[in-house]
Amino acid sequence: MKESNEPALRRDANAEMVFEIDPASVRTEYELLRLMRRLIALYGFSHFMIARLPLAEQQRFSERLVLSNWPSELVRQYDAGEIFQTSALVEQLRQTKLPVTGGAELLEAARRAADRVPARRIEPPPDMARHFAVLLHTTYGEPFVVMLSGKRDEPIGTERAMLYFTLVQLLECLERTFDTGNVAREKLSGREIECLRWAAAGKSSDEIAIILGLSTYTVSSYFKSATRKLDAVNRMQAIARAMRMKLI
Repeated sequence: MKESNEPALRRDANAEMVFEIDPASVRTEYELLRLMRRLIALYGFSHFMIARLPLAEQQRFSERLVLSNWPSELVRQYDAGEIFQTSALVEQLRQTKLPVTGGAELLEAARRAADRVPARRIEPPPDMARHFAVLLHTTYGEPFVVMLSGKRDEPIGTERAMLYFTLVQLLECLERTFDTGNVAREKLSGREIECLRWAAAGKSSDEIAIILGLSTYTVSSYFKSATRKLDAVNRMQAIARAMRMKLI
């Protein structure tokens, strides 16, 4: 039985797991995050990561990261070592359209890159011992790395095919959240976005008024209208939604 606006889980005659998704019902990254958490729980993984494929040598991992539940310390290690763009994971995905699987070596710099630059030691948690990764493209051809990590064995056969198809659907959901963000950006005025951006940086209404050369009353009005347009209940939720939509 399906729950409202939730993916239904069932088993077919071959006892293979199926994760049903209605892409049209997913409009925010928060909803996609919930789907990803349910997916990894169903398939026995513990972590997931969705990131834009690095297109240049000097790109911070955190800047390419779109959605994940990776430990913050692991993300910091990747940034400090500038490892993502030279990793074995990215190198292998560039050379195949098939899923890439492996252990800790996928998170390390590829051998030829490690020969050029002293490798930093990456220490993922014990429950990220094995990885299943695919390279997927949006409708407009933008490449994304999607990786699931855990302690389970490599998916094979029908399970592998179903998992791949499900990740394709989830990327379509992610692309829809980009469209939602673009619509919200068109609705929000430049001043509303500026106010939200300064508030996210920790500035008070009085401070924002001084920075923008406005009255405190006018700043308050911008916050109220932005909160309404983002369908939020208060200023903090409006800021959080604007950040998830990459508006600020």
